[in-house]
Amino acid sequence: MTSSIHQFKQAKIIVIVLLALGNFAAHAQEKITLQTAVDRALERNLTVKQAKLTESLGAADYEQSKNNILPSLNASPQASYNFGRSPNLATYSYSNQAFLYLTAAATMSVTLYQGGQLRNQIIENKLTLDVDKSNTTKVKNDLTLNVVTDYLQILTNQDLVTAAKQQIDIANQTRDRAQISFNVGNMTLADLAQAKAQVSTANLNLTTAQNQLDLSILILKQYMEMDPNADIIIEKPDISKLTNVRTAYSANEVIGTAIKVNPDMLLAEAQQQTYAQAIKIAKGTYYPTISLFGSVGSNYSNLQKQQVVGSTLLSVPVGTVQGTNQVVVAPVSQPVYGPYPFTSQFGNNLNQAIGINMQIPIFNRYLSRTNVKKAKLNYQNAEISTQIVKNNLSKTIIQAILDLQAAEKQYQSATQTFESNKEALNVTKQRYDVGLVNTLDYNTSLTNYNKSQNDMIQAQYAVIFRSKIIDYYLGNTITL
Repeated sequence: MTSSIHQFKQAKIIVIVLLALGNFAAHAQEKITLQTAVDRALERNLTVKQAKLTESLGAADYEQSKNNILPSLNASPQASYNFGRSPNLATYSYSNQAFLYLTAAATMSVTLYQGGQLRNQIIENKLTLDVDKSNTTKVKNDLTLNVVTDYLQILTNQDLVTAAKQQIDIANQTRDRAQISFNVGNMTLADLAQAKAQVSTANLNLTTAQNQLDLSILILKQYMEMDPNADIIIEKPDISKLTNVRTAYSANEVIGTAIKVNPDMLLAEAQQQTYAQAIKIAKGTYYPTISLFGSVGSNYSNLQKQQVVGSTLLSVPVGTVQGTNQVVVAPVSQPVYGPYPFTSQFGNNLNQAIGINMQIPIFNRYLSRTNVKKAKLNYQNAEISTQIVKNNLSKTIIQAILDLQAAEKQYQSATQTFESNKEALNVTKQRYDVGLVNTLDYNTSLTNYNKSQNDMIQAQYAVIFRSKIIDYYLGNTITL
């Protein structure tokens, strides 16, 4: 009795542990909605991060171009130990001795005129920054569209997996009935083999559908930069709401709106403006550059060890008296020298300068003319690229509208086919159960039903996807 109670307690503990593990596994699965998938992809996707870094670099270039109009200030201290026969920069004479020479200068320069290049460079860098921003927007929009497309594909594959499981159930029931009929002699071995083959086909269809579902979920994880082994659950929206989608559009209206808001178009136009500004910068090299400069400096040499600190009068003989030879003297001022320290020498040697510098281009091997010509060719190429983007956008939108209309018709047709095959399968099953239809006819009816169900599921999501494509070109937020 005691052993039985002990075994019962152990079993109870095992059950509790299994329930806890099952509860933990359920909580470990993260539910992913479409909005969650889009937000996480925009936040984590490496392509978006690269686009943002490029945008930050463009912002830095733009700020620097504005700073280029500010004055530049440079200090240039220098110390040298001279020996051998070299000029004494303190006495301005050549001497054959070693001495220490120190000099320091500060120079400030500001560009007054440079053919408008500084101002035009600011404008070009601002346009380049706009290009980078447009590219970031394009990357985000393309990523959002890819996420929505894959999300819809996951929903499609989920329904296909569900349908495949239902088809397995029907095939198993058919096989079981065939086995019973075969056992009582009402069905041949060939009929039983066909029923078993139908089960194998249904299982193969499930494997294929499950593989497609797993692949589409993996792609979504890659967009979100998630661990491929992460366990997630894709939330399925209400299908009844998804079927009520807009399918009637005017191609001209969609194209007109898309040209104004589509990231590809905005990017092409921004790049064209950048090339137009580059022409003005290239033309600026034809004009002179005028700059204002100022400088202050001083120097020190250890050869100047003394400085004049005063003077004294000395009696110096200037001649003699004729006949008496008496010496004639006269007072002469004689300088008095004292120590010449570094600070005094550096202060006394202080010098300043201010001036205007002009550089006039006369001949630079036709470099300026070539650069202007290349800038114009780049602009013409950008014009063509913009028109190509516009043409491709118009063609793509027209094709998308036609695809949407075709998808709607295909969905209506697939729905009618499914309902017809469903009704036909019910009738065939009733006749098959009473022996009025052979196994081949029943399997054919079942195959038609399975195929029409898959076609209807795919057609339903095709309508939704095609409609979302139009929303993308209209600049609308894509939601489910």
